[in-house]
Amino acid sequence: MKRLILWVPLAIFLLFVGTVAWRLSSDRDDTVRSQMVGKPLPDFTLPAALAGRPTVQAADYRKGQPRILNIFASWCVPCIAEAPQLLELKKRGVTIDAIAIRDRPEDIAAFLERWGDPYRNMGSDISSSVQFALGSSGVPETFVIDGQGIIRHQHIGDIKAEDVPSILAAYEAAK
Repeated sequence: MKRLILWVPLAIFLLFVGTVAWRLSSDRDDTVRSQMVGKPLPDFTLPAALAGRPTVQAADYRKGQPRILNIFASWCVPCIAEAPQLLELKKRGVTIDAIAIRDRPEDIAAFLERWGDPYRNMGSDISSSVQFALGSSGVPETFVIDGQGIIRHQHIGDIKAEDVPSILAAYEAAK
């Protein structure tokens, strides 16, 4: 019996190592999904991100036409990667608005000059308060909002070429 008790610490250690190895090797989804999908867009009005450009406000999303709301930042590398897809969506007739997160007007202008400007309206969310109200956890994120102001779809991360059809489908379904 004493010999068996001597093996218990080794068995516990091996069980611990096995559990850790199993958890490290298993896939898990760390994506933080917005709880706002299917709910009305929270009320907000942001200051314009650039002088002379219209801003983004929640009331604009209740005028009968769907829109895409893209959360981005000039300092965001994945935002650069998604720029061609946003331009493609715009070319296909999709209305895209933007919220620039914790950004400066001169940096936003340089970003749009270099990578293209697919946006109709653009607001500045210096404190990320609207971003958090939307349930967004980072940049870039894209929301499809129907004409009554209901969030219908969330795309987390940069939009890749293979994501364009599903975003177009969500946009069409929101009509």
